[in-house]
Amino acid sequence: MLTGAVRRALLALAVGGFAIGTGEFVIMGLLPQVASSLAVSIPQAGQLISIYALGVVVGAPLLTAISVRYRRKTVLMVLMSWFAVGNLLSAVAPTFGLALAARFVSGLPHGAFFGAGAVVAGSLVERTRSNSAMAVMFAGLTVANIVGVPFTTILGQHAGWRLVYAIVGLIALLAVAAIAVAVPGDPVSADGAEGRVSLGRELRAFGKPEVWLVLGVAMLGGGGLFATFSYITPMMTNVTHYADSSITWLLVLFGLGMTVGNLVGARLSDRFPARTLVISLFAEILVALAFLVFDHNRITAALAIFLFPLTALAGLPTLQGRIIALAGGAPNLAAASIQAAFNIANSIGAYLGGLAISAGYGYGSPNAVAAILVTIGLSLALVAVKVERRSRRAPENPSLAVEEFELVAKS
Repeated sequence: MLTGAVRRALLALAVGGFAIGTGEFVIMGLLPQVASSLAVSIPQAGQLISIYALGVVVGAPLLTAISVRYRRKTVLMVLMSWFAVGNLLSAVAPTFGLALAARFVSGLPHGAFFGAGAVVAGSLVERTRSNSAMAVMFAGLTVANIVGVPFTTILGQHAGWRLVYAIVGLIALLAVAAIAVAVPGDPVSADGAEGRVSLGRELRAFGKPEVWLVLGVAMLGGGGLFATFSYITPMMTNVTHYADSSITWLLVLFGLGMTVGNLVGARLSDRFPARTLVISLFAEILVALAFLVFDHNRITAALAIFLFPLTALAGLPTLQGRIIALAGGAPNLAAASIQAAFNIANSIGAYLGGLAISAGYGYGSPNAVAAILVTIGLSLALVAVKVERRSRRAPENPSLAVEEFELVAKS
């Protein structure tokens, strides 16, 4: 059982995740409105998704490296304040160029916040429950897609997308206050070490090939989700012929799929991490292919909108827990880097999905791009399993059991 103090701390972190999730994903439901307002095409407006992701990729390692010597609570508050300012700038950007700049600024603190937050969340509970604790924080991001994104999509369609980003900025400021009140000032890891470590120690974790394999799986496996869902609104209105008013409820399905995938994946990854990851990637490929074939049917399209994020997010707790375990006592930069990898996935997916549309293959073509990207990600995951089987012999190594990796490798 989690104590009241731990629950409040995780909830405060989840509020930050909710703000980030709403700010990152709401544009998927407002892409046509944003494109019209800024006088650009829909694929061009998709660059706002890619540039935000680029901000995460740049900011995650850079800001983590700068902040690694400071107390994590202070870092979390500064990063969330930064995110608030970036979204308020997005709300007032008068041109497409300035909107791109504002989205880049908004993305910079994203990865560093989730990296530091994941470490704090994991430090609040015993090691065997760390994946589940981190999943509670990430639940804020997934719940944003059930409540935050649909609500702000409706608001944006009627009152304008700029108001949406102003509200996201205000939610981020609320998260700063929640963190100030509820998160412990000096989180301590399970081994009793203080939260602050040296940058050199953080960097040494990247000498392990297993770390790069985990990042590769996140980058390519996650790219499939973003290839499709960056363009879900024009896909559903032009291919499946849903009305604009139905997009909100389809986004609710998307958020439900993310939430279920995150929570189920967290429970399974504590016991069967490797199998959970491999099965989730394989299932994601099947869903992408089914979506490609049946995207004209409203029922199958709605089902795919639920299952796609479910399968994609089911592997996230394994990847997040694994990279923190590989980093040992210096997890900050590694935890932030997994967020950078997911947002490289965001950028790659949005870019390649838009490229397929611009090439004339239609609004359903991003599903084919998704299947290809996730297939490559699954291949990397199987390579990682084999590398683990060869390189890991000591039973005291944390997180992923050698026996389980051997079972998956043999199968």
